[in-house]
Amino acid sequence: MAGKIPRQFIDDLLARTDIVDLIDARIGLKKAGKDYQACCPFHNEKSPSFTVARDKQFYHCFGCGANGNAISFIMEYDKLEFVDAIEELASLLNLEVPREHASGAPERSIEQKRSDYDLMLQSAKFYQHQLKHHKNASSVIEYVKGRGLSGETVQRYMMGYAPPEWESLCKQIGRTAEHKKQLVELKLASEKTPGRQFDFFRDRLMFPIRDKRGRVIAFGGRVMGADQGPKYLNSPETRIFHKGFELYGLYEAKQANNKLEQILIVEGYMDVVALAEQGISYSVAALGTATTAEHMQTLFRTTDKVICCYDGDRAGRDAAWRALEHALPNLKDGKSLQFVFLPDGEDPDSLVQQEGKDAFEARYNSADDFSKVLFNKLAQTCELTADAGKAKLMSEALPLISKIPSEYYQEGLLNTLAKLIGRTREQLSTKLTTPKQQHNIERKFKVTPMRRAIGLLIQYPKLATDIEYLPDLVQMKIPGIELLLQLQLVCLQHPEYTSAQLLEYFREQPEYEPLKKLAVWQHDINEQALVTEFQHTFKFIEDQCLNFRLETLLIKDKTQGLNSAERLECALLTQALTNRKPSQN
Repeated sequence: MAGKIPRQFIDDLLARTDIVDLIDARIGLKKAGKDYQACCPFHNEKSPSFTVARDKQFYHCFGCGANGNAISFIMEYDKLEFVDAIEELASLLNLEVPREHASGAPERSIEQKRSDYDLMLQSAKFYQHQLKHHKNASSVIEYVKGRGLSGETVQRYMMGYAPPEWESLCKQIGRTAEHKKQLVELKLASEKTPGRQFDFFRDRLMFPIRDKRGRVIAFGGRVMGADQGPKYLNSPETRIFHKGFELYGLYEAKQANNKLEQILIVEGYMDVVALAEQGISYSVAALGTATTAEHMQTLFRTTDKVICCYDGDRAGRDAAWRALEHALPNLKDGKSLQFVFLPDGEDPDSLVQQEGKDAFEARYNSADDFSKVLFNKLAQTCELTADAGKAKLMSEALPLISKIPSEYYQEGLLNTLAKLIGRTREQLSTKLTTPKQQHNIERKFKVTPMRRAIGLLIQYPKLATDIEYLPDLVQMKIPGIELLLQLQLVCLQHPEYTSAQLLEYFREQPEYEPLKKLAVWQHDINEQALVTEFQHTFKFIEDQCLNFRLETLLIKDKTQGLNSAERLECALLTQALTNRKPSQN
């Protein structure tokens, strides 16, 4: 896997990217005062409430609340993960994304990466050509038709045919020593004898695997008859393909749906294309591996509702359990996870052809909610008529419930667990290994002096120089003071930062979402009064900290007594607070 992207590169990327130009190229913007407006691309509306600020390099929708910087927009609009969004922005500026490597291994250049993707695309087109023109083409096409697939579906998924000859692809694509080496490195060819390559895929129906940006990164090959080896042969991992991070059909599902209301997880390539043939264009499949945590993170970033469709046998239910475990940390409010178990001997491919789209989708109506699957699985090994079994269920369920970020889901699961083991929900709540979740950040909040100071600093990073940096205040333990001082320090260390860059600094931290909300807070402060307002607000906070310290010392004086240094500090604090002018906040 590639190393971490350096922070400096991300800062430079945001500095070079004009968010107005970026968004204007995708949805079109109109000037509105000093900012720009458009109808929001993230929800349906008739009048524009989507605003882009060039000075802050930030966008915000007053209708649905969507906001962020250039990276956030690419992630949400193009449905890309963070790293993919960085690469997309870098490619627009013709920049190469550097990586930090502990091993010191050289990073491939942007030209080398493009060459890899070009070769994969050439290979996909080669397989497509063979599906129509190889001497076996008629029998392969008959097989495809026999599986109920139309030419339109075959084309949409770029399906092809790998000829049975040993060197078909190698002779066509590997015409130079460099290309031969590249074919081997990308696992399209094997080289058991030095200098002699042969095709990795032979006599198979081919399914190109595309990443979130639509680039071909790997292949899956299916046999078309009995006794021809394993039914599916998948590309091994390469420098551009990591199966635990990719989902077959996700790119095609995004292309077929303006908004993916739900995504169906199935087990095989043929299931995905068979469902698409029947009009179910929102299914994806893992690539020869169990559903991973990364898969689930990708899915819940793309949609609010994930339906897992597995066989009803033990293997299917084991697969469902692994998917559920990986999904739990993604179950925020508004996210849904359900499970559909199919009759014995059936798979989505066979079933949808038998009963059609409407009947297949009707199965979702009786889908099992994730909570039912969770407790059914755990209860299988717990004798709930005995105290030992109840204790075991509690010990196994609570760590899983703790992983869920939604308070609503947590409370529902705790209620169910309480009924099963004869406890109250309140008793179980105290045993969770994680603290109770914070209030939903989308709720309206009171603008306290601390939030005012943080909000102003986020929106106007240059204000950091208008107050003294007092790191010792962090010892006062006033809520929010540590974050305020951290923000100020980052601004002082990076005086060129815009709001977008400052927010990006906190992306992986728990404060990121609250900071995004404060970044679009409407403060209604006249621009000429910003510095004075910020200074007054900070003075109020500083007074809070000094008062807190003085109160702490006075309490200690009454209970334990003060040493000479503390008595001097107490006297100085009393004098300082007496001499300070009252704050206007």
